[in-house]
Amino acid sequence: MKRLLLLFLTLITLNAVGQDTTLIKKKIDPLTSKLNIFYKKISTLDLDISKLNFDINWKKITKFSTLYGAVNGGNSLSNVDVYSVTNGLQTQTVVTPYDYSVILGVRKIARMGYEPKEAFKNGQENSFSDASTVGKVKGFEYLFEVSYVRQEGENYNNQHHFLRYIDDSYILKGEYLEDGFADIKYFETSQRYRHKIESLNNLTFLPKELKKGKLSFNIGAAQRIAEPYGYDPLAEWILSNGNLHYTYLAIQEGYTVRFDGHGGHEYFDPSGNSVATSTEVWEAVVIPTVLSDYTERKRNKLENTIQHSLILGFDYYLYTKKLWLHSWGNLMPWHYNDGGEFSYHKYNNNEQWMDYSGGLIFGWKFDKHLGVFVEGKYNKYWNREWHDFSFGVNYIIF
Repeated sequence: MKRLLLLFLTLITLNAVGQDTTLIKKKIDPLTSKLNIFYKKISTLDLDISKLNFDINWKKITKFSTLYGAVNGGNSLSNVDVYSVTNGLQTQTVVTPYDYSVILGVRKIARMGYEPKEAFKNGQENSFSDASTVGKVKGFEYLFEVSYVRQEGENYNNQHHFLRYIDDSYILKGEYLEDGFADIKYFETSQRYRHKIESLNNLTFLPKELKKGKLSFNIGAAQRIAEPYGYDPLAEWILSNGNLHYTYLAIQEGYTVRFDGHGGHEYFDPSGNSVATSTEVWEAVVIPTVLSDYTERKRNKLENTIQHSLILGFDYYLYTKKLWLHSWGNLMPWHYNDGGEFSYHKYNNNEQWMDYSGGLIFGWKFDKHLGVFVEGKYNKYWNREWHDFSFGVNYIIF
């Protein structure tokens, strides 16, 4: 990785300084200057593990961090009465157990100017800024959180961990996300060169107030380890006419069919229990369960794959007592195709695709009474989407 990064920086630097070979005195390009500084830092970096000093200052690392744990709960869906007249009138009440969450975590993330200071953390705070590329301060920041959630009768195990290091000229980050509700799980690392725009006065399209903000761009490489998204376990069971040979699949999974000799059918599960006495019930009730269990089992048997991608991003931050705007974005327009059997390229017609994420936090107080706000974040990886948003108006009467 170090050699590749040095080669990449060398090519960029040579291209930037080699465009004009005439002996004319020129102003030093700030971007070229920063690339040279970053290049020197990488080239002089000693990667000999035997020389590393593991005398960790835990007091400094944990200073201003918050360790929290909480149990949250509430009622879920109300009871539902389901009626049946198959064998006379029958009533069945579907009861959904109450919702709850058990959350444990530790975080050290500098509070942005627009964020309120809570008396206590219960783990349910919607901190959109946690997803931003750049934090408020330089140095290490981290979040480690696990939660066990029951929502509308479904149980989920969620995890979100990240460790990032922010410098004026580079960003390093490692992140693990498991969101059971959105059905997404991956581990990601990224190494980026960061270029800060010192002055926004030259950006004439920006309103005067927004020129007071801080803007930076970044470029680098990202590596993601995840299950082979895009893989369809049912593809091998698709017939030439496009239909699914679901009954044969169910038989291979241990289900059996018994014919009574008079045109009737009875279907049994692998344990020998009768699950359907008609084709209609078999197709409407049993087969969906068979397909769901089969695809889940096949996916769980596969090993995770690694995806190398080019990543581009930006981060903008402005805060005043009356106006604040924090926006960030990340784009992965190119991904290395290793030709593997479960590469996402294979499921995307061997073409490139766009993975991206971003967020926006905006607040504006018109006066002492009236204010508006918009907050949200959006992610799209491997054609999987997960997002949150909030917007509204506040009016204070006094």
